[in-house]
Amino acid sequence: MDRYQEMRIFVGVAEEEGFAAAAKKLGSSPPAVTRAIAALEARLGTILLHRTTRIVRPTEAGQRYLADCKRILAEIDEAEASAAGAHMEPKGLLSITAPVMFGRIHVAPVMLDFLKAFPAVSIRSLFLDRVVDIIEEGIDVAVRIAPLADSAMMARPVGEIARVVCAAPDYLAKHGMPRKPADLATHDIVTFSGLAGPQVWTFGHGAQAQRITVESRFTVNANDVSIDAAIAGHGVTRALSYQVAKPISDGALVRILTEFEPPPVPVQLVHAEGRRASARLRAFIDFAAERLRADPALHPA
Repeated sequence: MDRYQEMRIFVGVAEEEGFAAAAKKLGSSPPAVTRAIAALEARLGTILLHRTTRIVRPTEAGQRYLADCKRILAEIDEAEASAAGAHMEPKGLLSITAPVMFGRIHVAPVMLDFLKAFPAVSIRSLFLDRVVDIIEEGIDVAVRIAPLADSAMMARPVGEIARVVCAAPDYLAKHGMPRKPADLATHDIVTFSGLAGPQVWTFGHGAQAQRITVESRFTVNANDVSIDAAIAGHGVTRALSYQVAKPISDGALVRILTEFEPPPVPVQLVHAEGRRASARLRAFIDFAAERLRADPALHPA
């Protein structure tokens, strides 16, 4: 059996977490898949898969090999697609990830309009509030609200977002306007976090940076709930500027301590492929970059 087929079978077993499920997906038989994995492990001289009666999962060596296999198989697919002329017309499946709230408000409309413009393309979206390993999880492009940490990735800047502190006008009328970060000690605080107890909010930057410990009266693990609580007058909250752009423009929230805000963070379209990027990926990045750069929420004052 050639190495290409071995890689396909290994990826199938790892993704389906079982030999029978992988055999069904690959149009093969479980004994054939089992023999192929055994031959692969024997040739490499290492165990790639942990096997139990219920599930099959990659070992540490298997995880590294899985990432390499996915990359190599993707490059082969792209080479064949290029030879067949697929780089001339956007088509096929795109996998896109973004933070949950940003994805729902700003990325999903772009995706839907892109699907209208390119009927031969389909999209699988993954909205998660965690950093997704786009190589490991087979993602084509990630919308990241952060500086680019991995120099091996390609990034297209589309805007920036500020971390802002705000409260409802009625709350401020009753409790007073904080003039400096230390004033937050006398205010009710609403926080978005997975942890209860004190949190540290950073203001300013460089030599002027201040780290203020705030004691939350209401801590939630959903940012829209913390924003709704602030709108209802339950206290001061901190959010990303795009999350509160509408309530601030509507007058439901007031942006405070603006002169102490830390520098904004970039919004970027991050992907692994360079000049060999498929037509569908290049088309989406160009399309999304134009749309997102025109979005006023990504350019806070």
